[in-house]
Amino acid sequence: MSTGTDKDILIKQAAHDVLSLARSILMVRLRFMDIALNRLEILPEDNATLSTDGTRLIYGPEHILRLYKSERERPVRDHLHVILHCIYSHMFVGNIADRKLWDLACDIAVESTINDLGARVAETSRQELQRSVTEWLRSEVKLLTAEKIYHYFRETGITDAETERLRSLFEADDHSGWYGPETANSRYEERTNGKDEGSPVDEGIELIPDELDDGINQKNRSLQRRPLEEAEEDWKKIAEKIQEDLETFSREQGDVSGVLTQNLREVNRERYDYASFLKKFAVYGETVAVNDEEFDYIYYTYGLKLYENMPLVEPLEYKELRRIKEFVIAVDTSGSTSGELVQRFLQKTYNILKTTESYFSRVNIHIIQCDADIQDHVKICCEEDFDNYISTMQIKGLGGTDFRPVFDLVDRLIKAGEFTDLKGLLYFTDGRGTYPARKPDYETAFIFLDDEYNEPDVPPWAIRLVLQNEDVYR
Repeated sequence: MSTGTDKDILIKQAAHDVLSLARSILMVRLRFMDIALNRLEILPEDNATLSTDGTRLIYGPEHILRLYKSERERPVRDHLHVILHCIYSHMFVGNIADRKLWDLACDIAVESTINDLGARVAETSRQELQRSVTEWLRSEVKLLTAEKIYHYFRETGITDAETERLRSLFEADDHSGWYGPETANSRYEERTNGKDEGSPVDEGIELIPDELDDGINQKNRSLQRRPLEEAEEDWKKIAEKIQEDLETFSREQGDVSGVLTQNLREVNRERYDYASFLKKFAVYGETVAVNDEEFDYIYYTYGLKLYENMPLVEPLEYKELRRIKEFVIAVDTSGSTSGELVQRFLQKTYNILKTTESYFSRVNIHIIQCDADIQDHVKICCEEDFDNYISTMQIKGLGGTDFRPVFDLVDRLIKAGEFTDLKGLLYFTDGRGTYPARKPDYETAFIFLDDEYNEPDVPPWAIRLVLQNEDVYR
C-alpha cells in the first residue's frame, strides 16, 4: 500500500513527464519555435497553476495533471500559450493603466495565434468558444495584437462583467509575476478560492514536504530571476530569430504561420518616440539663457565672500542648444490619405514644437501640401505663424500621389537661398506614390500611420518611421 508521500512523488513525476511531453510535441510540430521552447527553466511549485516571469516556467504539478485529465491537448496548448506571451514580450510592458484589461488583451492575442496556427496537437474545446469573439475583434481591429486589442477596449469601453466573461474563455496562465514581486499565485487563489478548475486527481493529496523532495528539477529551485532588461533583450532576439526563420527557411509552413509572422513583424518593428525623432532635425545655435554648464560657482561664491557682493565672474547669458530651425514638412493630400489624419499629424508636430526649447524663436519651416502636384506652400517664421496656419488650414488636393514635386520645389528653394542649413524633410504619407530617383542633399523621413497589413517600402536613402494611431490621436 502506497503512502501519501509516495503519491506525492508520483504526482510530481507524472506532471513533469506530461509537461516534458508537451514541450517535445511542440518542438516536433513547430520546429521554428525550438529556441523559444528551450529558453525557460522549468520550476515546479506546490499550489501553483502555470506562469512565467520571462526566465522560468513555473507550474503546479496538480494543476498540470488536472489539465491533462480534462483534455490531453490542454497542457500542450497552455504551454504554447505561455511561450507566445514571452515571444510577444507581453510581460515587458512596464507601467500599464489597466492590468486586468492588459492581461485579457494578451490572452486573446496568444489564443488567437494558437487557433490560427492550426496545430491539431494544441486543439481543445475552448477554441470553438473563442471563435465568435476573435472573429468580431478581427472585424474591428484587423491584426489581433495585445496592444491593439487593449487600446480598442480602452477606447470603446468594456464592462467588468464582460471582461470576466472573456477572461474565462481565454485565460490559461497566471500573469501576476509580470508586475513585480507579488506572489505568483495571488490571482490563482482569487480565481479558484483554493480549488482549481477541472476534476481533482485526488482530493486527499497532501503536498510533499521539502525535505522529502524527490529531486525533480531540484536545481531550478535555486534559480534567481534574471534582471528584467536582460530577459527582455533575450526574448527580443528570439522573436527576431523566429520571424527570420519563418520568412526564409520555414516557408513550408505556408499559411499556417502567416498570422504568427504578422504578429512578429508588429512586435519586432522598431518603435520611435516622435518627439525624440524630431531632434534629428535640430541644429546648434545661441539663445539667451543662463549657461549653468559653463559657469563656475566656486569663483562666483569666492568673489562674493572676498569682495562683499562683488563676484569674480558672472554667469554666461547665452548658451548653445540644439533646436529646430530649418526643415520641411510635406503632407500627402492624395485621395488615399485622410484629411483628418493630415490635420492631426500637423497638430501633433506643432504641439511638440511648441514645447519648451523645441525650436528657436525665429524659424524657417516650410509646410507643403502635395498630391500629384504642389497644392499649397506656406512658410512658417515664428510661433504666431504656426498658430495661424493650424487654426485656418485647409486640405487641398485629393488627387494621385507623386512625391517628386516636393523634392523639386525644395531643391529650387535651396538654389534660391531660401535655406542656409536645411536639416531635413518629413513626408507624411500612406507610401503609395512615386519616389525620387536620387538621394537629396538633406535627410528625408517618410512617416506612415500604422497599417497592420501595409509594410511600405521606401528608397534605401530614406528613413521609414511608422507611427501608431495613438501617437497621432493623443
